[in-house]
Amino acid sequence: MYSILLPVIYLAFISLGLPDALLGSAWPSMYPAFGVPVSYAGVISTVISVGTVISALMSDALTRRFGAGKVTAVSVFATAAALFGFSISRSYAPLLLWAVPYGIGAGCVDAALNNFVALHYKSRHMSWLHCCWGIGASIGPYIMGWALNGGRGWSAGYAAVALLQAALTVLLLLSLPLWKRPARDGQAQEDSERLGTRELLRLPGAKAIMLAFLCYQAIESTTGLWASSYLALHLGFGEAAAARCASFYYLGITAGRAAGGFITAKLGDDRMIRLGQGVLLAGVALILLPLGPAAALAGLILAGLGSAPIYPSIIHSTPTHFGAGRSQAMIGLEMACAYIGNIAAPPLFGLIANHIDVALLPVYILILLAVMAAGYQRVVKECGKSKKLNPGE
Repeated sequence: MYSILLPVIYLAFISLGLPDALLGSAWPSMYPAFGVPVSYAGVISTVISVGTVISALMSDALTRRFGAGKVTAVSVFATAAALFGFSISRSYAPLLLWAVPYGIGAGCVDAALNNFVALHYKSRHMSWLHCCWGIGASIGPYIMGWALNGGRGWSAGYAAVALLQAALTVLLLLSLPLWKRPARDGQAQEDSERLGTRELLRLPGAKAIMLAFLCYQAIESTTGLWASSYLALHLGFGEAAAARCASFYYLGITAGRAAGGFITAKLGDDRMIRLGQGVLLAGVALILLPLGPAAALAGLILAGLGSAPIYPSIIHSTPTHFGAGRSQAMIGLEMACAYIGNIAAPPLFGLIANHIDVALLPVYILILLAVMAAGYQRVVKECGKSKKLNPGE
């Protein structure tokens, strides 16, 4: 049962990554046809992100009632339907409507799968799970490129990914009997305790983990969006070269998560997070120091490698820090904070770049990294103290 279900979960996370870069890849062809400004892509992205925040907060109640397998299957179907809706849209307004199930589906499947793997699988599988997201996020633009280069148009790219998501929905429905498993390492089942958001936030370390997770996602999304502009406007790269080289950050993340699966069992989640923060610091330092373009590119790769273990290790450590019975709700809150960071941090740096200087990107990342490191250190301290005072939890 273990060996059959795990590939299904990996495929589900590849499918989660597939749509993430589609809008950016297709938008240069979409906005002229719709007669809207290029900036309108940001509105669609915001609607999707708001949907993911809402669904992440709802994930605990939905997963308790229907189970992780059913929530994942329905969420992937919602995403498939939204992508198909994108493919048949012939004006801008329908895109905003289809963006709602797009975001809701993504948020639910993200929180449900992360919690299921955190509870039932070892830490290496969490690392590889998020590596699968990177694979999906890398494949999506290639599918869109195939559609555009073949003269089929952007709608064919969305339709192709929708078809893949629909096929995965069928596979998930067939796999539903496999989703009932005993909890990892003797932990209590995840339905053992139900707490509201306010009660969860009162738990030792809860606010600190939310802040740390928000800052991590802020780092990832800001670097992903603004690295190309930094290389072009500050270091003098050509536009095409800057766009290609900016992908080094995501290549570093994907490679780091693939490799991290082999060492995380030896180091454990906390040390993996600290190691990632150290490597990320070294990468940002290389970008910041005036050592030339080659050092900046090496810094992007190092920053990606450092970012790689942080997200999956924070998620995987959630049942350990807060208890298996609280993990689904906690991970839902963590996901919501991550999406808030995704919405807020890149536009904030956009204002800095516009009114001050894009060269401040590594400084901005360093500030976020410092806050994240302090927040996670507080999590370890508060949760450790709580366990000593309440050893039965």
